[in-house]
Amino acid sequence: MMYQSTRDSGVAVSSAQAITQGISADGGLFVPQSIPELTNEEIKALLPLSYVERAKAVLAKFLTDFTKEELDACVSGAYAPGKFDDESVAPLAEIAPGVYMLELWHGPTCAFKDMALQMLPFLLTTASRKTVGDKTIVILVATSGDTGKAALEGFKDVDGTKILVFYPQDGVSPMQKLQMTTQEGGNVGVCAIKGNFDDAQTGVKAIFTDEAVAKKLKQHGMLFSSANSINWGRLAPQIVYYISAYCDLVKEGKVTLGDPINIVVPTGNFGNILAAYYAKSMGLPVAKLICASNSNNVLTDFLKTGVYDRNRPFFTTVSPSMDILISSNLERLLYDLSGRDDKKIRGYMESLAKTGRYEVDDAIKAKLNALFCAGFCDDTATKETIGETFQSRGYLCDTHTAVALHVYEQYVADTGDKTPTVIASTASPFKFSASVLDAVAKEDVTGMDEFSKVAELSRCTKLEAPQALASLKDKAVRFEDVCTKDTMERVVLSMLGIS
Repeated sequence: MMYQSTRDSGVAVSSAQAITQGISADGGLFVPQSIPELTNEEIKALLPLSYVERAKAVLAKFLTDFTKEELDACVSGAYAPGKFDDESVAPLAEIAPGVYMLELWHGPTCAFKDMALQMLPFLLTTASRKTVGDKTIVILVATSGDTGKAALEGFKDVDGTKILVFYPQDGVSPMQKLQMTTQEGGNVGVCAIKGNFDDAQTGVKAIFTDEAVAKKLKQHGMLFSSANSINWGRLAPQIVYYISAYCDLVKEGKVTLGDPINIVVPTGNFGNILAAYYAKSMGLPVAKLICASNSNNVLTDFLKTGVYDRNRPFFTTVSPSMDILISSNLERLLYDLSGRDDKKIRGYMESLAKTGRYEVDDAIKAKLNALFCAGFCDDTATKETIGETFQSRGYLCDTHTAVALHVYEQYVADTGDKTPTVIASTASPFKFSASVLDAVAKEDVTGMDEFSKVAELSRCTKLEAPQALASLKDKAVRFEDVCTKDTMERVVLSMLGIS
C-alpha cells in the first residue's frame, strides 16, 4: 500500500517512508491511497485473539512493506508484559446498560497516547532502517500535555533517535508538567513555550518544512520526524483499539456480530476520533461518531455548520489536552470526504493560515452530518459529571472523559438513541487530581502539593493511584527552559548541538 499527501495527490510513498518523514514536504499529511476492508468474517476471526494478535492483523493491512517478522517485533515490543497494568491492554468497563468506557490509560504514562507511542519507536526505527539507513531521527513534538510524556517515555534512550518536546507554559496540568520535566534519558529535551498548544504546533510544523533547517540537519546526519498524530505511524495503532473493543463486545455477548455501535471521543486535535472514522471506513459497524469538545468548541461548531473558525477566545480549561483551536488531523478527514481533492484541501488550509477560517462545500457538509454528531461541555458541567458519575455509578473518570460522557448524555437526551456505545476514556483521573478531587469531595486543595492531592483523591475514593504517577515524587526536575514561537528553531538547533 502506498501513501499520498493531502496537499498533493501525486505524492506516492511507502508506509515506511511516510512514518520516517512524519509529514510531507508540501506540508500535507500522509494518508493511505485506499482504506483496506475489514469484513465481518475477519472480525469473527479476531474474536478469540489477544490485543497483541489483533493489532498485528489490523496493522498488517496498512503497513504492507513491513515483513511479518518486523511487524511482530513492533507490536510485541509495544505491548510487552508489564508495560500495561491490565493484561487486556485496553479493557472495557460497563458504567450503564449498553454504555462502555474503553479505558486507554493503563500504559506507563497513564494516558491514551501510550497506546500508539509505545509502538511508534519500534515502527519508526524499523522504517528508518529501510529508508534512510543510519541517520539519526530527530523527533519534534508539540504537546497539550499527554503526548509529550508518552513520546518521551517511548523514545527515551532509543538508539538512533533524539526527541524534543514543546509544551504550553501555562497550558498543562501540574502532573503533566512534572511528568515531562522529570523525564529521564540521554536523548531527550523538553522546553516550555510562551503561548498555547496551537503556538507550539504551528512552530513545530514551520520547523519541519524549513528547507534551511533541514539542510543543516542533513549535514550532521540527521532528519526530522514527528511523534504527533500527524505521523501515520502514530495514528494507525489507534485504529486497532476501536476494532478490538468491538471484538470484546461481541465476544462477551454484549452486541451481535454485525450490529452497530456508537463511538464517543473527547478530542482536540481530531486524531483519536479520526482513528475511529478509519475503523468505520474499513467496515467496523459504527452508526454515529460523537465528537466531544470542551469550551474550545471549534470542532463542535465546524461539524454542525461546515465553518471552521479559530478566530475566537482561547480558554484554559480543566481538560487541558483538548485546549486546541487548530485541529491538524481534520485535514485528513476533509481530504477523504472531498474525494481526495488536493486542490480543495490546499485552499482550505491556505485560508486557515491567512484568515483563520474556511467553509467546506455543501457536499462535504452533508457527509459530515451523516457521519458525526458533536457537542461541548464547560468546566462546571465537566466537574458535575465527574461527581455525579462517581456518586451514582461508582466510576471515577478524568476531566477529558467526563467531557465525552456529558456530551454523550446530551446526545441521548436529544435523540433517544440507545445504540450500544463505547466512550473513549483517555486518561487516569489521578493525572488531574485537583479538578477531580474538587468534583468528588469539594475539598479546598489550596496549598496542597500535587502528590498530596493524589494521596487525598486515593483516600476519599478508595482507589489506588497509579504507581507511575506516585513515583514522580522522588524524581528531580531536569528541564525548566522557556522559549517563544519565534525562538523555537534556535532552541531546536541548540539542543541538537548545531550552530
